[in-house]
Amino acid sequence: MNNQQKTQQNGFRTWFSESVIVKLCLIGILTLLLLIPSGLIQNLIVERQERQQEVNNEISDKWSGSQLVEGPILVIPYKTTVNHKDSAGKVTTKEVLTNIYIMPETLNIAGKVEPQLLHRGIFDAVVYNSKIKVNGRFSPLELKKSGINPDMVQWDKAKVDIGLSDLKGLKNNPVIKLANKDYAVEPDFTTLSLFTNNLIIQPDLSINKNTALDFSFDLDLRGRNELNFLHIGKSTTVKIEGSWGNPKFTGRYLPEQRSIADKAFSATWKMPYFNRPFSQQWMEENAILTFGPSNEKKESRQTDIDTSIVPAPKDGSFGVQFILPVDQYQKTMRSGKYSILIIMLTFISLFFTELLNKRKVHLLQYVLIGAAMIIYYTLLLSFSERVGFNIAYLIASIATVTLIGSFIAALLKNKKPAMIFVGILTVFYGFIFVIIQLQDLALLFGSVGLFIIVAALMFLSAKIDWNRNPLAEPEDSSVSAPAEINSEPDNQ
Repeated sequence: MNNQQKTQQNGFRTWFSESVIVKLCLIGILTLLLLIPSGLIQNLIVERQERQQEVNNEISDKWSGSQLVEGPILVIPYKTTVNHKDSAGKVTTKEVLTNIYIMPETLNIAGKVEPQLLHRGIFDAVVYNSKIKVNGRFSPLELKKSGINPDMVQWDKAKVDIGLSDLKGLKNNPVIKLANKDYAVEPDFTTLSLFTNNLIIQPDLSINKNTALDFSFDLDLRGRNELNFLHIGKSTTVKIEGSWGNPKFTGRYLPEQRSIADKAFSATWKMPYFNRPFSQQWMEENAILTFGPSNEKKESRQTDIDTSIVPAPKDGSFGVQFILPVDQYQKTMRSGKYSILIIMLTFISLFFTELLNKRKVHLLQYVLIGAAMIIYYTLLLSFSERVGFNIAYLIASIATVTLIGSFIAALLKNKKPAMIFVGILTVFYGFIFVIIQLQDLALLFGSVGLFIIVAALMFLSAKIDWNRNPLAEPEDSSVSAPAEINSEPDNQ
């Protein structure tokens, strides 16, 4: 009875160790378990990205943030009367002070930008210096169409308002020339809240009582990452050129003309007021064209004269963003998302190598190979921060393929299948590298590549006799013969 139990146990052990189904199930479970360290690697990449953003924020805190150039807008106080009826039916007249906002008839902006890289440890941040020239002409005040009483216009309290998203980047004290007269700008600390940061001049227009005035001013600005403008002119023309080979045009409007070279670019926007989200002239007590720091729109107190709502500048802003030539974190993250595919294809290839060469590979050795393929991504991340993604990918791939190839050669005691396996791994890593570099064709190329890989695996599986036990190693006759001779006396 004991011999029968031992025979059954030995038979079960033999079946368990040589069963193809069991081996495939164990490999599948191992592949799923390796998703855990793969997810941790992706979290590490996100942490490094966040650290880079922290460095960018620290640099912008000391240098300047992204710049949005807004204005100019002519603001003229205006007195009007409002009738108010109380509960008793008595009508009283109340004088209310509101503002007339007048946009430029023409707005011309020309700028030259010089981006540069600032380094903090292993991290880079793009900052820039720029010189911007602005000129144009305000529209004449429309009296009849708006129903404005000229006697109620406060000409002596007029303001010209321009806005910048970060005043820390202002390198000069701007001077606005209005009607051939120079005015030094100053910060506005009144209730005027057209922009987040308001710089104003206060010209006295009571002599000529005219708003069709020419204006011009220069800005010497520095900022980080982006330079944007607000489309407020009835006809707006913006020309920007800079010494940067990787610009990205952002916002609501794309440039009409653009030219991008290796180390320079130029772009020109020409926009009429038909697609502008602002009126040419309107009346409101305290208009707001920007979001505050909390990114929530402030409520404007509008009078009964005009109930129009002025949209936020994100609907009328445009500009250029200076992106880094290579974002190693983005590419490393994309590579990490393909880790499960690489591990699965590698294990399947190793399994077929095991079947074709009749040499068993222990599950622990699968674990070690999987560990090497996970460590590959830490190598890729750490080297990409130092030498760039492409060179880091080459270093990590050569190191991993060499390590696994040497390990396979030692396991199988045969260099030929090990070299074939090295070639397969090289194709896999090269395939993923090409997919990462591609953008629009990545899905097409990846689908075709996977189809070819599956077809190759199907062809290999057809070469194996699955009716026999593919994992059973051939018995050695020199060992089995003495065992049979020794067993004959026991049978007697």
